[in-house]
Amino acid sequence: MPDTKKIILLTGMSGAGKTTAVKALEDAGFYCIDNLPSFLLPDLLDDARNRPELARMALGMDARDHGFVTASQTIIDQLKSGDHQLSVIFLEADDQVLLRRYSEMRRRHPFASPSVRAGIQAERVMLAGIKAHADLIIDTSRLTPHGLRSEMLKDAEGGQQTLQVGLVSFGFKHGPPQEADILFDVRFLPNPYFVPELKPLTGVDQSVAAYVLDSAPAREFLARLLPLLQFLIPQYQHEGKTYLTIGIGCTGGQHRSVAVAERLRQLLQEQTDTIFITHRDLA
Repeated sequence: MPDTKKIILLTGMSGAGKTTAVKALEDAGFYCIDNLPSFLLPDLLDDARNRPELARMALGMDARDHGFVTASQTIIDQLKSGDHQLSVIFLEADDQVLLRRYSEMRRRHPFASPSVRAGIQAERVMLAGIKAHADLIIDTSRLTPHGLRSEMLKDAEGGQQTLQVGLVSFGFKHGPPQEADILFDVRFLPNPYFVPELKPLTGVDQSVAAYVLDSAPAREFLARLLPLLQFLIPQYQHEGKTYLTIGIGCTGGQHRSVAVAERLRQLLQEQTDTIFITHRDLA
């Protein structure tokens, strides 16, 4: 079996957001171990050679482990050994921000003796050498949790994280989908239900789609909706959202919502290749 190909060593100041960063890397497919004792590292690296699920690992190590502080260069050399691709990420934040965070979350700082401020200063001294070897330093002082998540995924994937866009057609008489982030009501469009030859068909049939989409209201609706979604999707992606579900509703979920959702999928595929469609109430 191949050696581990990618390891992220995540370290930094207590309160700078390591827990949020670890969760983001876990969502990106990394096998994450937080607060790993340094004495377990050699066994872990040896075991990883024969375990494909450890092909990408994120290891959280910090000043709580005295062995990590005193032997950081040796540990980094160990992680770079073999075929390992190592990236050291150091999370930083201003003193005032760290003080505020510890006040808000009411957790004890690991070095708060005699005070949190003194603990922060002591930790900075302990981690100075590790910070000097970091490949990336992220200052989280002005980052929201979503912003930190986005930064972590950029480094993990080598680019901007993927946003999966889902389109859900539905009928309002059955209730809106609970998972929808955005809802659009298309009950103002011409209704094929009242056309005898179209009533037994659905919005995936060409004749029904043409009846709905070739109308003037539908053309103007899509002409206005597409630029809005082309603006919104990158904004949600930048904010760190992983899934965006767009609900398209008509009365029964058979004709108009289905036709509009299918057309939107065609239009949005030019912008993203991670788009999925579900016709919830299609019989």
